[in-house]
Amino acid sequence: MAKRKIVWSSKAKFDLFQILEYFYILNGSKTYSVKLNAKIRRAVRLLRNHPFLGLQSDVENVRALVEGDYAIFYQGDNETIRITTIWDCRQNPDSLTTPK
Repeated sequence: MAKRKIVWSSKAKFDLFQILEYFYILNGSKTYSVKLNAKIRRAVRLLRNHPFLGLQSDVENVRALVEGDYAIFYQGDNETIRITTIWDCRQNPDSLTTPK
């Protein structure tokens, strides 16, 4: 079985950027942001070989891989894993929107 290609949506890239920027500003250092980025990307790489690792969400064909305080929402097929959004699970659930 070939590894699936990981594709990040522009929303997911922006979500990750905002999360990392928040901690950079909060801490006055990029150290934690670098570690958090590596942790999230390591979790995403697991999906290449294990696309059903995440939990099925309420949205059809969208799964959520939980890594620490973050849910990484994605869709997958035999060739591609598409990261659609990253969401901080400590936020109000009503603020979550996932692409359909």
